[in-house]
Amino acid sequence: MERISIHTPNKNRIIQASLASYAYQMSRLPLQTLPAFQVVARRPNLRAAAQTLHLTHSAVSQQIKQLEEQLGFALFDRQGRRLVLNEAGLVLQAAADEALERLRQGRLAAAAVASGQARTLRLAVLPSFAQRWLLPRIGRWQARHPDIPIEVEASQRLVDLQREGFDAALRQGSGSWPGLQVERLIDAPLIAVGAPAAAARLKGRGTASLADERLLGTAELWARWFALDACQVSIQPVANFNDAGLMLQAAEQDIGIALARELLAADALANGRLVRLSPLALPDNTTQAYWLAYPPEQAERPALVALREWLRDEMAQTSPATHPKAPVKPARSGRVAARR
Repeated sequence: MERISIHTPNKNRIIQASLASYAYQMSRLPLQTLPAFQVVARRPNLRAAAQTLHLTHSAVSQQIKQLEEQLGFALFDRQGRRLVLNEAGLVLQAAADEALERLRQGRLAAAAVASGQARTLRLAVLPSFAQRWLLPRIGRWQARHPDIPIEVEASQRLVDLQREGFDAALRQGSGSWPGLQVERLIDAPLIAVGAPAAAARLKGRGTASLADERLLGTAELWARWFALDACQVSIQPVANFNDAGLMLQAAEQDIGIALARELLAADALANGRLVRLSPLALPDNTTQAYWLAYPPEQAERPALVALREWLRDEMAQTSPATHPKAPVKPARSGRVAARR
């Protein structure tokens, strides 16, 4: 940006003049040259860049020359037939990438409005969350917002929301996803659950007796859970799953007992398919919390605002207070229950 120095004690006049100069330069910036600049920045060979852009070699060269002349400084160092970004070019490349991506998103949003699809919400959701929590509640969403259809993609992969056209994602993790705004939805401690038959076998027995059952999940999590009651037991899980929904299904079929997120087990506990086996709960931590993540520019979109409000209401209704009381007694305080 060109600096204009005006010898005056009034600093505001200096700032205003500098901003006016910048605005004037921006108004003259040949925006049509930015796509060519992007391609050449990534493919320093002009001939290859021209093929990518479906332009002639001379047309691409002319666009780069026009951009540099308008800016008043070079963006590339010439090395034979190659153009290599200099320091100024690297700075402009980062800004141009961001600006053109925002323009692309704006074009998609405008097209959605023009086609009448602007109110459709596209969500990326973990399969376990979709199956165990979201799907049973979709009917209440439809009753509350019949004019806002939801398109759900259940996937374990980390979806690029902006590039793939999603409005939001329901994720589990630390809540740190660059470029996205996040809202923590609910604490989801790990609790021990099993089928009614497992609860009957364990009725009246201490915490350590759970180790005699077939354990589902990881030894590390079970060790932490047993440690809550100072139990020293041998832990040998019979199966582990990469999807929490599958593990809960296995527990419902009495294949074993599981440590499950209370949120995902809530409906099965409420209708008796599962029983909570102990009052112990392994506290949630920020690395495994549930989050709603979305691009910041979507924050005030009416359909997304409606989703955020609905999620908060539904999460508040998912109350552990309705779960049956645990049939297993914890060990007395200060005593170690040893098994095997």
